[in-house]
Amino acid sequence: LKENVITLTDGISRVKQLLPKRFNFIADADTTVDGFLAHEAQTVVPEAVTGEKDGEKMQGIDQSKLVPLLTAALQEAITRIETLETEVSALKSQ
Repeated sequence: LKENVITLTDGISRVKQLLPKRFNFIADADTTVDGFLAHEAQTVVPEAVTGEKDGEKMQGIDQSKLVPLLTAALQEAITRIETLETEVSALKSQ
């Protein structure tokens, strides 16, 4: 059912472009949440955002569509950590 399948290889650089925020919605001033401003996230993960900035309907973010990007970034970070651990271990053995 899928085609043109490629591995995500730029996870860390894309995650670094996301700008997490703390905010409340005007309709619920007493509740502060962690999240993203949809129009900012749209530049990094456009498939996760619906609606238009300042459009008639509020923009929304499907948070589940951020999971593949976050997973790719985490895997890249783990690989970097493991490489550094191997290098440090090799230096200690000298």
